[in-house]
Amino acid sequence: MTPPRRRADATENRSRIIEAAQALITRQDELRLNEVAKRAGVGQGTLYRHFPTREDLLAEVYRHDVDELVVAAPTLLAEHKPFEALALWFRRVADYARVKRGVFSAVTSGVQRDLSGHSLGPIGDALQTLLAAGKADGTIRSDVDVRDVILLIGFLSHIEEAEADERAHHVLELILDGLRRRADDS
Repeated sequence: MTPPRRRADATENRSRIIEAAQALITRQDELRLNEVAKRAGVGQGTLYRHFPTREDLLAEVYRHDVDELVVAAPTLLAEHKPFEALALWFRRVADYARVKRGVFSAVTSGVQRDLSGHSLGPIGDALQTLLAAGKADGTIRSDVDVRDVILLIGFLSHIEEAEADERAHHVLELILDGLRRRADDS
């Protein structure tokens, strides 16, 4: 039996709630559900109908962010050369790291483990697609693997919010520079 389809307005409300929470989580120490509802233009009842608990909402914000990051990789490759697509994807990774930091600071360790399980494989697959394209066109070093890059970009979620704008993009530029194939690389 297939699950019932959501009404269009319910789907739109859910999307607005997720977007509002995503925007607020990077700006506040604690996500307040009444502010999410207000920003999304929905009532408290609508918010709680979609997300019975604060953790449910935070988990969905995180999943949504991961899904957007994963979908972006092939889209960027279709529109840009591989190294440029990777650089643009890294900008999205910086935003993802901010959301991850906000979500992970607000949920239990069990939820953190579940969310990490949801993200590592798909993000690794998206990154592999980008790295393979860069290796194929000769712009990315042949000795780089996904795990190397995941370890490096993992540090983004440890950057303090106060310096995230400045520091995250600089760190990503350093990582990109290290991934770039040089003329003397084999």
